[in-house]
Parts: sequence; C-alpha cells; structure tokens
Amino acid sequence: MTRGQRFISSPDSSPSSLLSRSSSAASISFLASQSFEKPARAAGGSVGCLSLDVSTESSALVDRGNLIKGEGDTASPGTLSPEKHFIRPRYLPAKQQFFSVDLQHNEQKYPLGHPKRVAWGSMDISNANYGNLAAFEISGAPSYPQNSLGKAEWSRRKSGNLEGHHLFQEEEDPRSIYINDPNRTNEKYEFTGNEITTSRYTVITFLPKNLFIQFHRLAYLYFLAIAALNQLPPLAVFGRTVSLFPLLFVLAVTAVKDGYEDWRRHRSDRKENNREALVLQGTRFHLKKWKDIQAGEVVKICADETIPCDMVLLSTSDPSGLAYIQTMNLDGESNLKTRYARQETASHYFECHAVFGVITCEQPNRNIYEFTANMEFNGVKFPLSQSNIVLRGCQLKNTEWIIGAVVYTGQETKAMLNSASSPSKRSKLESYMNRETLWLSIFLFIMCMVVGLGMGLWLVHHHDHLDTLPYYRKRYFTHGNDNLKTYKYYGIPMETFFSFLSSIIVFQIMIPISLYITMELVRIGQSYFMIGDKYMYDSSSGSRFQCRSLNINEDLGQIRYVFSDKTGTLTENKMEFRKACVYGKDYGDAVDLEDSLLKSNVLGTKKYKLKSEVAVDTELMKLLHRDLTDEERMAAHEFFLTLVACNTVIPISLDDNGSIDYQGESPDEQALVAAASAYGYTLCERTSGHIVIDVNGEKLRLDVLGLHEFDSVRKRMSVVIRFPNNSVKVLVKGADTSMLSIIVKDTGKADGLACETQKQLNKYSSEGLRTLGVAAKDLTAAELEQWQVRFEDASTSLTDRTSKLRQTATLIECDLKLLGATAIEDKLQEGVPETIESLRQAGIKVWVLTGDKQETAISIGLSCKLLTSDMEVIVINGNSETNCRKLLLDSKAKYGVKSPYASSENWSSKNITEKKDCELPDYLKSTKTLSSESRKGECEIHGSLALVIDGNSLVYILEKDLESELFDLATFCDVVLCCRVAPLQKAGIVDLIKSRTDDMTLAIGDGANDVSMIQMADVGVGICGQEGRQAVMASDFAMGQFRFLKRLLLVHGHWNYQRIAYLVLYNFYRNAVFVLMLFWYILCTAFSTTSALTDWSSVFYSVIYTSLPTVVVGMLDKDLSHRTLLEYPKLYGAGHRHEAYNLHLFWLTMLDTLWQSLVLFYVPLITYSESTVDIWSLGSLWTIAVVILVNMHLAMDIQRWVSMTHMAVWGSIVITYGCMVVLDSIPVFPNYWTIYHLAASPTYWLTIVLIIVIALLPRFLVKIVCQTFWPSDIQIAREAEILSKRPTGLPKKDERSS
Repeated sequence: MTRGQRFISSPDSSPSSLLSRSSSAASISFLASQSFEKPARAAGGSVGCLSLDVSTESSALVDRGNLIKGEGDTASPGTLSPEKHFIRPRYLPAKQQFFSVDLQHNEQKYPLGHPKRVAWGSMDISNANYGNLAAFEISGAPSYPQNSLGKAEWSRRKSGNLEGHHLFQEEEDPRSIYINDPNRTNEKYEFTGNEITTSRYTVITFLPKNLFIQFHRLAYLYFLAIAALNQLPPLAVFGRTVSLFPLLFVLAVTAVKDGYEDWRRHRSDRKENNREALVLQGTRFHLKKWKDIQAGEVVKICADETIPCDMVLLSTSDPSGLAYIQTMNLDGESNLKTRYARQETASHYFECHAVFGVITCEQPNRNIYEFTANMEFNGVKFPLSQSNIVLRGCQLKNTEWIIGAVVYTGQETKAMLNSASSPSKRSKLESYMNRETLWLSIFLFIMCMVVGLGMGLWLVHHHDHLDTLPYYRKRYFTHGNDNLKTYKYYGIPMETFFSFLSSIIVFQIMIPISLYITMELVRIGQSYFMIGDKYMYDSSSGSRFQCRSLNINEDLGQIRYVFSDKTGTLTENKMEFRKACVYGKDYGDAVDLEDSLLKSNVLGTKKYKLKSEVAVDTELMKLLHRDLTDEERMAAHEFFLTLVACNTVIPISLDDNGSIDYQGESPDEQALVAAASAYGYTLCERTSGHIVIDVNGEKLRLDVLGLHEFDSVRKRMSVVIRFPNNSVKVLVKGADTSMLSIIVKDTGKADGLACETQKQLNKYSSEGLRTLGVAAKDLTAAELEQWQVRFEDASTSLTDRTSKLRQTATLIECDLKLLGATAIEDKLQEGVPETIESLRQAGIKVWVLTGDKQETAISIGLSCKLLTSDMEVIVINGNSETNCRKLLLDSKAKYGVKSPYASSENWSSKNITEKKDCELPDYLKSTKTLSSESRKGECEIHGSLALVIDGNSLVYILEKDLESELFDLATFCDVVLCCRVAPLQKAGIVDLIKSRTDDMTLAIGDGANDVSMIQMADVGVGICGQEGRQAVMASDFAMGQFRFLKRLLLVHGHWNYQRIAYLVLYNFYRNAVFVLMLFWYILCTAFSTTSALTDWSSVFYSVIYTSLPTVVVGMLDKDLSHRTLLEYPKLYGAGHRHEAYNLHLFWLTMLDTLWQSLVLFYVPLITYSESTVDIWSLGSLWTIAVVILVNMHLAMDIQRWVSMTHMAVWGSIVITYGCMVVLDSIPVFPNYWTIYHLAASPTYWLTIVLIIVIALLPRFLVKIVCQTFWPSDIQIAREAEILSKRPTGLPKKDERSS
C-alpha cells in the first residue's frame, strides 16, 4: 500500500488505526513485568516494586481462568483485572499520511477517527524474560521489604500468583502540561525546576547532618557518652581534651571522606545544571541553561546532544517522525532505540507558528519503560506511550534534530528517580562480631562493678582513717590556703557510683572503636586487589571486576548456595539459528553452500550481505524457491514472513555494497531475522507504519496495522499486517506451550501437524536449544473491525490500559494456523563446567533458576556438568496444590527425606559438616544439609539426586504451606533446577533457603529479571552481559564471565574471610589485654581508678601504636597461594566450618588474653618491687611492653611476610618509642624524662624480653601441639607449599575430604 491510498478499501469496514512504533526493546521485556499507572504507595515506596514481576507461570493462571477463548470470546474482566501491571502495546503516530484526500468526506462514517501508527516494541524472548524488572530494582532500591509485608502477602508475591490481589492503588490525579506555556503549567501545579541536586550537604548543613548520620552507629554514641562523662569534675580520669581525641579523630576522618565525596557531587551538579539547550521563546529557539528549563517548554535537541529533561516528541528531522536514541546513561544498553513523534504533531512547523496543546500524563514514577498519557493538539485528542517520550540522560543518535515538549524536570525525571543506591547489606561475620561485642560489654560491666564495689568496701573498711591514709584523704595536708580544707567528698554511696563511672572511662577501649575504621580500610584494600586481579579481566568485553559494595567482602568466603540464571550467565546469550520445523518437517542439516552451481540454483542472486553469515539447509531453500501453489510452500512463506515482521529489529546499512546489520534488544530476534535473511527474506526497511522485505530480490511492502507486545501472561507477540492485495493477517510467535494452546484443533490435519511439531520441539529442547512457536491467521473484515474498535478503546485508556489491551489480543490470537517452530542455540560460556565442578567440590550447592522450558534447562544442565548421567532426577510438575503436595510427599517418602525441623533449634547445614563425618563421599560432605545419620544410609542406596521443578508448581508451593516440604526435598538433593520461573519466584527460592538456614547465599545473573534474586541473596553478583546493566547496577559485585566466580569465591573469598576473621579476633585481644592490664593495676591501688600510663599513651595505643600492622596484615596476608586454593577447592570448606572465627576461638583468645595481661602486669611489678622507680616509670615500661607484646603476637600468626608487613609490624614499635621519647621530653608531663632513665638500665630490656617469652610461651606450645597432632586442611596445604613450590604432597581431590 502506498502513501495516499485508502486505509480500508472495503466500504463497510472502518479504518484501522495505524499505530506508531516503539522500538525500545527494553520497554517490552520490562513491561512484561511492570506496566502500571502508578506504583503503590507503600512502606518505603518499594512495595509497588514487589508486584512488578509476576510468575512466568501466570499464563497457566490465565489458562485456568479461561482467558483464551474461542473466536470472538474475551476473558472476563474479573479474570484479568488483578494483572493490570503487565505489558501494553505502544502506539504512536508518524508524519507519513496514509489516507487519501477523500477520507475527509468519510470521517463521520468511521468511528475510530484519525489513523495512528503501530507501536513497535521489542519482544523479549531471550530466556522468556517475562519482563525486565521494575525501575525500582534497576535503581537499586530495595525490592523486598519483607518487614513491611505480612507473611501471606509476601508468599503471594514471591509465588507469582497475583490473582485476586490489587497491587496498585487507584490512579492519582494526572498532571496537565500546556505546550509552550510554562507559566500556565507551573503556576497551577508548581512543578519542580530542572536543576538537579545529587549532593547531600551544603556548607551550612554539612556539620550537623554529617554528625547525625555518623552517630547512627551505636558505638559512636557509646564513646560520645564516655567523653561526656569524662568532662564531669568527679569523673575526670583523663584530661578533658585527651578524652575527646579518639572520637574526634574517627569523626574527622569520616567527615573529610564524606566532604570530599560531596564536593565532587557539587562540582558534577554545577557542570550538569549549567549546560545549555535550545528552547522555544516566542517564535525562535534560543539557548537556555538546563537548570532554567521548565515543564511545558518546547526544546530542540540536535544530533549527539544529551536530553536535558523528559520530553514528549513533537517532531523530528525524519519525515516519518522517527528518532534514534541511545540509553547508555540510563540503563547501560548501548544499542540504539527508536522513538516516534505522533503524526498529528510531526508535520507542524514550530518556528514562526503558534503552538497550542495540552498533555495529560501520569504522575512522575521510576518506571523508565512505561509512559501513559494523552495529548490534545489542534483540537485532536490521541494517546501517548513510552515510544513517544525521550528521557533525561539519553543521547540523540543518527537523527539531525528533534523537538519535544517538557513533561518532567529535575528531580522528577525518571533518571533522577532511579538514582537511588542499592540496598545496604551487612556482613554475617559482622553480626557475629556484634555478639562478641556484647560479651565484651558484659566483661566491661563486671570489671566496673568490681571496681565500684571494691571502692565502696574499701571506704567502709577505712572510714575512720580517711584523713591519714596515703591513697585517700578527706582533707588537704599542705601549706597555704588549702591546708586542712576538705575534699569534695560525696559520701560512700556516691563515691562508689562515681568510681563505677570512672572505671567505665578508664576501660572504654574494651569496646574497640578503632575496629570500625580498621575494617573499612581493610575492605577497601581487599577491593582494590580484587579489582586489579588480571585473572578476572574479561578481554572480550573489556570489563574489569567491580566491587560495588564494601561491606560484605568476607561473606564471599562462606557461600553455601549459588543461585544462577542460565541465559547470559551460564550461556553467552549470543543466539545462533540452528534448526526449524516448518509444516511439521524438521530442517536442520545446515551447509555452507560452497558449490557455486548449488548457490546459483538455490540462492539465486542475493543483494544483501549479512554482517555474520548463517548456514542454511538446502532442502528448506529448495522449498522456498518453489511456486506458491501448494500448502507446504505457503506455510514456509508465512513462516519466514513472521520471523521478519513480528519483531522490533532495526536494519542498518553498513555500506553501499549491500552489507546490512540488525540492531535489536533481543538476541533471539536478531538471530531469527538474520536467519530469515539467509533464506532470502531480508528485512531492509522499518518505519513507523510499514516494513519492507526483500523476498528473493523482490521488494514487498507490508503495512503494520497494530502490534501486541510480548508479555509474561500471554508469552507471545503478535502483529497485524496488511498485504499489498489488501488481505490482512495476524502473525504470532511465542513460547511453544503458549502457542500450542491457541492453534486450530479438532481437525485431523491440524492435530497431526501439531503432534509432529511437538515432537520436533521436544527433540530441540533435549538438545539444549531454545524454542519458539510460529503461527498465523487470516482476519476477516468483521474480525478486523471488532479488533480495531477494541484496540482503539484500549489504547486511549489512561486506566487499566494493559489489561484492556491483553483482552483485545485474545480476539485475534485464537484459532491460529500452526506454521512451525524455531530452534536457537545459546552456547555455554567458556569454563562453565569446570567452574561448577569446582564449586561443588568446595561444598557449594549450585541451583539454576531459568525461564527456559524444562527440557532445554535439563540439556544445558547436562552440558555444563551440573547434572550427571548417574543422577536420579526428581521432577515436580504440579498443576494444583493437591498435586504438588502429593508429588513432594511421595518423593520425600521414596528417598527417605526427613525434616530438619525435628530439632527445636534453628537448623543450619553447619551442624552436619563435622570433619569426623568421613563415611560420606568427599564431595557430598560439605554440601549435604541433612543430619548425617539420615543421609548416610540413603547414600548407600541411592546415587546423587537432582530436583527439577517448574514455575507453575512454585505458584502453589510458595503461596501455600508447602514451602517446608520443598525445602526438605530441595536441600536433600545435590542439584536443583527450576524452570519457567518468573523474577519474583527466583527471589522466593532464594528466600526459601535464606529464611530457614544460617547458610550464606549468592545469586548471579545478567538481566533485569535477575535483579530481584540478586538483591534478595546475601551476596549479589551481576554479569556484564548482553541484556543491559540492570543486574550490575543492583549487584554487590560485577564481572564479565561466570567462570570468574570460581576465583572470586575460592581465592578472594577465602583470603578475605581469613583476614577479616583474624582481624576481628586480634582487635578484641589487642584492646582487652591493655584494659586488663589497667584493671590489675587499679585493684592494687585501692580501686582508685588512677592510671600509671599517661593520658596520651592511653589514647595513642589504639589509634597510632598498634593500628597500622592490623590494616596491612588484613590487606596483604595470605595463608595459601591462589594456585593451591584453585587446585584443591575443598579448602574453601574452612569458611563453612567457621574455622577462622567462632565462639570457641573467641573464648580461647580471651583466655590467652587473661594470661598475657597477668604476665604483662606482674612481671614488671615483681621485678621492680625492691627498687625505687616511680609509678610513671612503670607505666612507661608497661606501655612499650604491651605494644611489643601485641605485635609479637601478630607476628606469630602472619603467614606471608612481605616488605610492607615488616615495615608495619616493626615500624609500629619504632613509632611507639618515638612518641614516648617526645612525650617524656615535655617538662609539664609527670612522666618527664622517665624513658631516658629506664633505657639506660639492662633490667628494663631484660624485663621486656621476659614479658614477651612468658606471655607467648603457652600460645606457642598450643600452636605446635595442634599443628602436629590435629592439623587442619589449611595447615597441611601450607606445609606442603613450604616443602615444595607445588603442593605435591597433598592428596588428590578425590582422596581426601575437607
């Protein structure tokens, strides 16, 4: 059909709406999960996000609700209304006019009004993505605020069964934007300006706001209270200034860091706000700063410029109203996306002409993949969709200019609403640390009580002699005015209380304030080394490892469960067309057609050259070159027309030689269009209302009348096409299960064709290929008219647009003629099988959660060695709650699964991984999650078990009371494979383990549909893949390939865990030994809370004297080399068994601390008992002795000495001596010149040596005995490394358990 022709040739039919197209592939895949008018206003604004991704099995819900009816039937509103958050079609007009001149005489005849172009979206069939996740999740805002949801509501949401639940509140009042009238627009609604602010502070608010944020840490409040107590005269143990130094130091360091970061934000904001854009002022465009742009103004953007605000497209340099944008800054995707200006505005000349119009749009929200609005322009009202809006931060590409009306500005733009950071996660080891801190607080309280009560008893016992005793007198005995005056004596009860408070001040560092700063510094250093690891650099994509969270580095060393996506994570997400089933016949014998005669006979003359060649099947090529007479040839013709037309791929000409490349957001679509081109059906042009296909050298123009985008309810995509002969067809492709349910049945031929196609689909799936069904149908004039009326009504609705469009699609997506099916290969990434095998040997369970069909997932599981041939596979495919319950209980009974809830305590797999459990096979020992008694017998009867469960079953299991049954069975199995699961179901599976065990979970994925489980897991890892950067933006760590996970966990995870665990224990020891030394001294001085150490020595002890070695060792120490850790994955089990940090080690450390503090105090006291040295000299000796002691203690445990380690450990002792020399050289201090007198005495040096030897001797002997008679795996491996460059002395992988 050419321009100017009648749109509807039949006099009794109404004109169809040519809708505009929305090429944003992300919009479709995303909208499959989230097409809503308004997000729910719930706790934290994030509950709405929970509802955005619905079970991929919701198509099963639709089928159960009889959504898909016969011809002419539609689903009941009650069936569809709860699911209005799913996808919608997009339609937008373009400049091209499709009506003849005489159409104006027939306007009254046709109720549909003005024609619109089709809304091109992108069907996300990669991994049946079921919609990419909500913009809430893309921004990193928390997706699962479980604390704000009831258990039943959370169960419903994570199961994906949203039937009967209204997840969104009623539509808020829409906003009105008056085009080119910003005063009227902003006077009525007071919209925000376009100035953006990403900084947290101003000069005035920095100090109070920063302090308020810092004091959210309870430890800081504790030390603030201590400093405040020390300011009271009766409690002034230290100098008032000195007591504030540690807290002020920590606050200052953090404030400087925060201030520098905020200064950079201010600088970036100024640069952004002062950029300029062309704004229509009067009748001409003039430059205006971004920060001064207002809602309602008309803005012109030229090629390669950045969009300053969210704008509705009014006109473009392309005659059809098309524009190309790049959304790299918004969602990380580099491919171009198409946007369209409406036909009603595209032809308007905005300069020198008045502009009048009103845009009625939804309130600002975070959903970057949806926009719902209407526009009234020159008296005509028409709908707007996501394809009509360009967002702030995007760049204009391959388009000379665009003109748009501003609708959202500044902080209300979708880009700014999505600027929230990822939810913060806390390390598991840090939670254990808080438990031990509580114990230290109890010790501190007991010591202070001893001192306070001791003081009270001492005062009672010496009540009659207080005036004469040397330690405490009630009166002054001195010359001058104060002679015989009384002290401020408050009485025994108050003096006892004051003594208690004073002792808290003296013992304050029992709670190590420096530990928080030390841990942050160490984690930064660890992240630096992980980022710089050359073995985790992906050369193919040029991506380095990223640490996006610094709080959970050590959790990488304790992972027990890995939840992995399949497509793009285990596979490359680079699709290659392999096979096709056309009219029930399999075609898959691909050849390269080298023979020139065969080329000329089969291919004929081929104008277009693909960027990447596709091998073809000769038989299928011959079929396509037969005359269009027989039914098989027609089916093949329509089959390839569907592959070319039913997508959102954009053809791009590379040169004048006919080379062509296809850009699209779905790798599946690109592969299908490239395959069609290889068989002679080349997509060479796509505009807002038509496509042009080169069919074996002949151009075929097809007009697009409408498009129903892919969504996770229907699981298919359809396009309505008008052919040059005015015949109209609907072309459909989608998931095979969805397609087979809507084809024509009850005829022998159709049933036979469906049966043959189903056989081929099963065959393709068993080979690990991704499958799609293809079907078509001729539309009659009555069917077309009925669909157009419903389509027009649904497309202009501002409420329930999605559900109305989905109901409209059922009018034409029924009684289809099955054409065939496609099979696409998604190859495994390099190193995936080896990585999975190593993780399993390390005691880590790998669960795969995918949207692919069951057969495909099982085939991929076999190829990646997740499944093995000797495994027994348990399949759970239930279609009701009763059925699922029966399958679960039968499987549990068959394999003797016992519930771990038999014990009253919270179950954890750590209880069954004891080293003595040697009867189990090695690789099962650290992965089994049931009691060893119940598992031992079953291991002898049955081999390894694998559980395969589909998303439809999870709908019932996760919502009902079957979670515990699934948990028992799943944790009993070695492998779990979940198929056809939706994003929320993925998160539900992660929560199933996370909420019932203490085991650490890790989720890894590459797409936006993986964001929910990435944020739910303890550790989230994003893959920089083909599906954008949503997963990376929501993750804690990001990398280029799945195989890097092996090194991340087994090497860096092990190192980080060992380092941080030792760091925490050492800091507890370092501070406790110092405090206990002061405690023994106070007991010997009538509980008077006096100190033999200077105030500055007490303060510098944690901050300067002993802090540097802990940081350096925490960053650089390595117990084993990376080669050993990779060669023997079982060494990772040390983290599972909490070998480096546990309550037993804590108590042993405290016992050792008690001994060392006694030695530290009494050896100098006994040595100098007969001498005349004063108390300050002893204090100086204790100070240097404790510093040397804790450093020697650290040196005994260092495994890898490097130059930096030597400098830190021995340098800290030198620094301590230097500080003491400086402090002892100040005449006003009471310890003036003491170090010089002591150092000249040999007794001084011998005492220090004696302290070190006696204090560390028990520890040294215990280490020798343990390593000799009860060595750990790590100690054995370390000794082997010392004896040889390679640990050849280690047993083989299958000879020794961890």
